[in-house]
Amino acid sequence: MNFYRRKRHEIPALNTASLPDLIFTILFFFMLVTQMRKVTVKVKYQIPTGTELTRLVKKTATSYIYIGKPVNGIGEVEADTTSIQLNDKIVQLADIKSYLVKERKSMSDVDKRQMNVSIRCDKGTPMGVMIDIKQALREINVLNVNYAAVFENKIEE
Repeated sequence: MNFYRRKRHEIPALNTASLPDLIFTILFFFMLVTQMRKVTVKVKYQIPTGTELTRLVKKTATSYIYIGKPVNGIGEVEADTTSIQLNDKIVQLADIKSYLVKERKSMSDVDKRQMNVSIRCDKGTPMGVMIDIKQALREINVLNVNYAAVFENKIEE
């Protein structure tokens, strides 16, 4: 009587020759999809905290206003005055209207109707500056205004 021994089937080793191609394909994909920050912030501000916050849905129709103390190229505060930065440009209070009108003209028709302004201001910004900015936005009919804040974590004991 002959007994036949079964051959053990081994799982073949993983072929790693195509692994670099896969990694570079994924890297290339993320390089295409990721959007880098286009604005360099030229003012220093500390964002206030809040409890009821929502995220912006459509950011293409959003212009950003940063309000804080002016900062030099190294990141040090230059002066104790309040500066206003619209997107990537430091402007005076009187220039806000003309700058935002130019921004609106460069947008598509759909974005013009949905134009938002997101204000990111320092906690210590005088309320008079905020009122002047809000009044300038009303005069050019930009009524969708968002205020940036950080979520406040409440620790209950």
